[in-house]
Amino acid sequence: MNESEPLELLLDQAQDKIALLDEEGRFTYVNGAAERILGFDPSELLGDIAFEYVHPSEREAVEDAFYRTVENDEFTEESVEYRHRTADGSWVWLESRMSNLTDALIEGYVVSSRDVTDRVRAERDHEETASYLREIAAVSSDVLWMFDADWTELLFVNPAYEEIYGGSIDGLEADPRTFLDAIHPDDVPAVEAAMERLAAGTSVDMEYRVNPDENYNRWVWVQAEPIESDGEVVRITGFAKDVTDRRRRERQLVVMDNLLRHNLRNDLNVILGTAELIASEAPESTEHTAVIRRVGERLLETAEKEREIIDLITERQGTERIELREAVAECVEAVRERHPEASIEVSSLDAVTIEGRAELRSAVIELLENAVRHAAGGRPTVRVALSRTDRGAELVVSDDHAPIPTVEANVLTGDHDMTDVYHSSGLGFWLVYWSVEMSKGGIDVDSASDRGNEITIVLPAASE
Repeated sequence: MNESEPLELLLDQAQDKIALLDEEGRFTYVNGAAERILGFDPSELLGDIAFEYVHPSEREAVEDAFYRTVENDEFTEESVEYRHRTADGSWVWLESRMSNLTDALIEGYVVSSRDVTDRVRAERDHEETASYLREIAAVSSDVLWMFDADWTELLFVNPAYEEIYGGSIDGLEADPRTFLDAIHPDDVPAVEAAMERLAAGTSVDMEYRVNPDENYNRWVWVQAEPIESDGEVVRITGFAKDVTDRRRRERQLVVMDNLLRHNLRNDLNVILGTAELIASEAPESTEHTAVIRRVGERLLETAEKEREIIDLITERQGTERIELREAVAECVEAVRERHPEASIEVSSLDAVTIEGRAELRSAVIELLENAVRHAAGGRPTVRVALSRTDRGAELVVSDDHAPIPTVEANVLTGDHDMTDVYHSSGLGFWLVYWSVEMSKGGIDVDSASDRGNEITIVLPAASE
């Protein structure tokens, strides 16, 4: 065994590929890692120009780095990344460290290389994903943003900020809290309170007015989330969506609703009053005036339901925890008081808490009263059952009446076209549908001429 053999045996156990190159870049020695990393037996590489195995795209840079290193009069070392051809013709990424340190016992310059393919691929995948996200953010009409945990550093915001908020990105980067200057003064306290909740780890969903250059006539809907690491908030991110048009339509809808209901109520009161006058002066017309009063009262009732629907779809209130057993029991008692002639049978009321809109109570009453009103004769009977399920609650309202018309059933299940509202008999089922839909629930209707109707409402359980 010559003097170099022990050293070579040790080098063969190294994880990195270690090679010696002469001044022309030829391999004079390669350790055993070359076979593990590249698939080449070390003897296959001896005498070859190392740069011939480098990917053409990086060959010039690798050669320049090598010659720049070995030709330097002072000690120097340099690292370079590149693709190296393998025995099967594929490529692996290597990170090579080279220096001009040498002596008479070493036949060349030492180049130590490690396989960094996984890291390079991960970095490129990350950069590619980041590039896609930057492109999406650049064209998004929503404001996408990210701050640090205490709101002292802006980490990201896309160009939509300047269009919607009216402020400059440069100014925001210089002082992140300047975005408060773009918010309507009356809304700033609520926004500051929301910022504190986010910094404490609570999600936020809110709307407020922005853009002083437009007299704060822009409304934004903001959803924000705290990002936590090891139980500590480290960043806060979210988006702001321009909802000005929706807010404007809602205001217009409320104005028209108030005007319509006011005029409808006044005109119907005149009609009902006149019908009573006619009945008192002409007793023989009682049957006809009763029809007038019945239809007029139904229209007034419809107007009140329409008011509930307008409130439901325009107010930005969220869901609440509802003890459904108590709520259903209250609804049953309310209908029993209004309709003492009806039989409301309760087969089961399981204890279950759901997350839903407060209007669900009105929806349950509507289903019960609808069944009572449409009874064919005799004493109306309606059955109610509330069951706890793995995912939440299942409320079933059933009767023995004639099948609910398809157009009405389609309103409840959501299988409707909006034009169907003109063909359905009233707004009650729309109130039921929207109350359940906005509570993230669903409705199923099972109707048959021989066994009546069964309406099932499924609602999600409240989060713990």
